[in-house]
Amino acid sequence: MRILPIVAALAVAGSAALAAPAGKQVVLEVKLPKPAFVGTPKNIPPGTTVEKPSGKKRPPLMVPAGTVNLSLKKPVTGSYPNPLIGELSQVTDGSKEADEGSYVELGKGKQWVQVDLKKPSTIQAILVWHYHGDPRVYHDTVVQTALDKDFIKGVTTVYNNDQNNTLGLGAGKDREYFETFEGRLIEVKGVKARFVRLYSNGSTADELNRVTEVEVHGRPAE
Repeated sequence: MRILPIVAALAVAGSAALAAPAGKQVVLEVKLPKPAFVGTPKNIPPGTTVEKPSGKKRPPLMVPAGTVNLSLKKPVTGSYPNPLIGELSQVTDGSKEADEGSYVELGKGKQWVQVDLKKPSTIQAILVWHYHGDPRVYHDTVVQTALDKDFIKGVTTVYNNDQNNTLGLGAGKDREYFETFEGRLIEVKGVKARFVRLYSNGSTADELNRVTEVEVHGRPAE
């Protein structure tokens, strides 16, 4: 039996995945950064709705075959156009580590960053990494999608842990969470949109907002 070289075999496997029948489900493959701290946070910060960490590896998410990271290197805008640290483009540059130079730091209070996928797309999952050098909790995390940059057409809220409606976007039912190297994985289930906006409102560390990376997984809409 003839054995293909490794590179060729990978190329064939990749082509097969892209050509897989519509409706076939595969595991969403995510490249995670290195953990920045050891152990599972045990002390729940007062005044938060943070969920208790399980200490277990996150279960895999199944998505349609051919799902890819649509947001890599895509344009980013935000409520704070001149960040205190870094550049808005770092939100989609592919760097997710907890290093000092990997995040963009926005101002205090309610802030947001927005990714333009450049074309309408069918989104299956969104991954969010705030600064995760320590197990802090970011407040009022809301993730929305829309068809237009002004968030008027086809707006969908896919995640909302602002249970007190502090941001004025509606009260959410999701819970706050500790930042870790895994990021926050949000299952979206085929929402069609071109723009993705991530809100936050400071953290248990301070009032500033730090975003490391946003990944939007899906396929261009047909």
